[in-house]
Amino acid sequence: MIITAPTHLREQLTGLGPKTLVETCARLRPGDLHEPTQGVKAALRRLARRCQLLAEEIVEANRDLSNLFDSVAPGLIAQHGVGPEIAGPLLITAGDNPTRLRSEASFAALCGVSPLPASSGNVLFISGARRSAEAPRTIRRSVCLSGSPDVPVGVVSVP
Repeated sequence: MIITAPTHLREQLTGLGPKTLVETCARLRPGDLHEPTQGVKAALRRLARRCQLLAEEIVEANRDLSNLFDSVAPGLIAQHGVGPEIAGPLLITAGDNPTRLRSEASFAALCGVSPLPASSGNVLFISGARRSAEAPRTIRRSVCLSGSPDVPVGVVSVP
C-alpha cells in the first residue's frame, strides 16, 4: 500500500524500520476520505493499529504459554533457543508417553532428524541431508529453529 501511496506520503514512510513504520502509521490523522492521500492514510492507520493489537496479543499468549510450560516442563524454556514457539511442538511430540524418549537417539528418531542409512547401507547422511518423512514437519522445524543441536531428553519429558 505504501508503494502505491501518493509521493509525499510514500517519501515520509520510506526507509523506516518495521516498528517505527507501524508506530508512525498508527499516528496518521486522515482528513476528508474523498482525497486519495487521506484514504491511504486511513487504511494505513487501520492496518497499523491492527498490527499493534496483534503484537500485544502475541505477547500475552507467549506469557500464558510460558507459564504453562514452566508448570509442565520447567527446564525446557530455560534451554538456549527454546521459547514458546519451539516448546509447544516438542511437548506435543513427547505427548502423554514421555517414556518412549529413553535417549537422545530415540528423541532424534521421533523428531525425524536422526541419521538415516543411505541406499547402499554403507553411508549415513546426517540430519538436513535426508530426513524421515514419518516425523511431523512441525517438530523437525522446531528442532532446527531452536539452534540447539541437543535438547536434553530429560528436559522434554513431561511428568
